[in-house]
Amino acid sequence: MASKPESVADPVDVAVGARIRLLRKVRGLSQQALAEAAGVTFQQIQKYERGANRVSASMLTRIAKTLEVPMAEMFGEATTSSGAVDEVAALLSEPGALELLKAYSGLPRGVSRSALVEFVRSLTTAP
Repeated sequence: MASKPESVADPVDVAVGARIRLLRKVRGLSQQALAEAAGVTFQQIQKYERGANRVSASMLTRIAKTLEVPMAEMFGEATTSSGAVDEVAALLSEPGALELLKAYSGLPRGVSRSALVEFVRSLTTAP
């Protein structure tokens, strides 16, 4: 008997999940809060966000309503087709990225922001 090949998440499911995660974080909602509003467990929200589970149309509608965005936003149809928005969404979905950006935006323009950017850059090039 041949073994079943491991399933690979569909890129569309992964992209939708990344958008759910990004929008949830932007709205300041925990996975638990989104799960309660959508009527599922927080584990299910985790699976949606990873793209491990496909989100049904009815569930996506509930999630979009909770996140206060149009359904098209969940697929990226409201954005340009350059891929830039998807790249930004992927960057912001990194742990701590949104918090770092919020802290950065709270700094006064000028030397403080420049110093922070240079500091972070130095960390990425450190041996």
